[in-house]
Amino acid sequence: MNRFAAPVARAITRVTDNALGPYQAAVIRVGFAATWLLFLLREFPDRQEMYGPDGPWSWDLAERLVADNHAFTALMWSDGQVWFEIVYAVAVLSSVLLLMGWRTRTMSVLFMIGVLSLQNRSIFMGDGGDNVIHLMAIYLVGTRCGQVWSLDARRARLAAEARARGEVSRAAGPDRVGPALWTGLGLLLAAVTVTGHLGGGWLTVFWGLWAAQALWWAVGRRARTPQPRILLDVVANMVHNAALFVIMAEACLIYATAGWYKIQGSRWQDGTAVYYPLHLDYFSPWPALSDLLAAHGTIVMLVTYGTVVVQVAFPFTLFNRRVKNVLLAAMITEHAVIAVVLGLPFFSLAMIAADSVFLPTSFLRRLGGLALRARGRLLPGGAPELPGQRLRGPRTPEGSEDPHVGFTA
Repeated sequence: MNRFAAPVARAITRVTDNALGPYQAAVIRVGFAATWLLFLLREFPDRQEMYGPDGPWSWDLAERLVADNHAFTALMWSDGQVWFEIVYAVAVLSSVLLLMGWRTRTMSVLFMIGVLSLQNRSIFMGDGGDNVIHLMAIYLVGTRCGQVWSLDARRARLAAEARARGEVSRAAGPDRVGPALWTGLGLLLAAVTVTGHLGGGWLTVFWGLWAAQALWWAVGRRARTPQPRILLDVVANMVHNAALFVIMAEACLIYATAGWYKIQGSRWQDGTAVYYPLHLDYFSPWPALSDLLAAHGTIVMLVTYGTVVVQVAFPFTLFNRRVKNVLLAAMITEHAVIAVVLGLPFFSLAMIAADSVFLPTSFLRRLGGLALRARGRLLPGGAPELPGQRLRGPRTPEGSEDPHVGFTA
C-alpha cells in the first residue's frame, strides 16, 4: 500500500499546490487574444454586414435561433446600433488587455463574452478556427493565465519587492481597480437579470463567476487566519489544472477526429486530397504558388499522407517527449503553410495557439528570454523582468500581514 500511496500523495500535492503549466497558459492566452484581436481589426470595416443588426442574418432569424439553442450573445439584448458598437468595442478592448495580461481574471470573462456575442449572433460567419476560439475562450476563464508574461505578474512582483523593502507603495497597497471592475460588472449583470435578457444556464454561469470573485475578495481582505485563503488558492489551482487538461484534451480530440475522418475519404486514401483546394479560387490567394505546388504530384502525395499520419499519431505521442516535439513542429509548420498557401490566416493562428499548450517549458522560457533581450535593445531604460518570475508568491505563512490571495482581479 505504501508503494502506491506515496505516488498518489505526490500527485495530489502537485495538482493542488501549484497551477501547472504557467508558461503554456500564458502562451495560449496571448495566442488566442492576438488571433481574435487581429480578426476583429481586419473585419472592422465590414463589421456591420457580418454582425450588425441590419446584416444578412437578420435580427429575427438570430432571435429565433438563440431562443431554440439557448446560445449566449449580448447582441440580442438590443437591436440598436449604439449597443452593437459598444459590444464590438468591448470585444476589441478585452482582447488587447487580455493579450497584455492586465486584470486577466476580469478580461478573460469579458473576452469570452465578446467571442460568444459576435459568433453566436451570426453563426454562418465562422469556420474551424472560429470554433476553436469559441471553445478556448470558455476554457480560458478557468485558467490562471496571468502568472507569467503579463502586467499582472509585473504588478505582483513590484508589490512583493516593495513589501520586502518595508515600503508603502501603490503597488503594495489594497487593490481598488479589481473590486471596482467587478462591482460595475455586478450592477450590469443585475440589470440584465431583472430585464430578463439572461436566463437558463448562462444566468447561473455568470452569477457563479461573480459570486466566486466576491468570495475571493472578501476572504482576501477579511480573513483573520491564512487557512481560508490557502483553501481558495488550492481550489483555484485545481480549477486551473482541470481547465488546462481540458484544453489539451480538446486539441487532441480535434486532431484525432480530423485524422480519422480523413482516413475514410477516398481522396485522402489515394493521396490527391491536397490537390483540389489548390485549384479553388477561394483558397488561392497566390495562384502562382498554388499552381507550382499542384504541379508536383510527389509533393501533393507526401503532404496528403503526411497530414493524415501526423494528425492520427499525435495524441498517441504525448508520453514520448521527443516524438511529440517533432510532430508538434510539423503541425505548426503545416498550419503556417496553410495560412500562406490557402489564405486561412486566422484558422492557422487559432490552431497554432492551441498547439502551443504542448510546447516544452524550457523552450518557452528561452523564448521569453529572447523577447526580454529584444525589449531591452528597443527600450534600454526599461526595468528587466525575469522570464521565470511567477505571479503568485509563496503561500502566506501563519501570522503574515499579507492580505492578498493568489493574484488580483
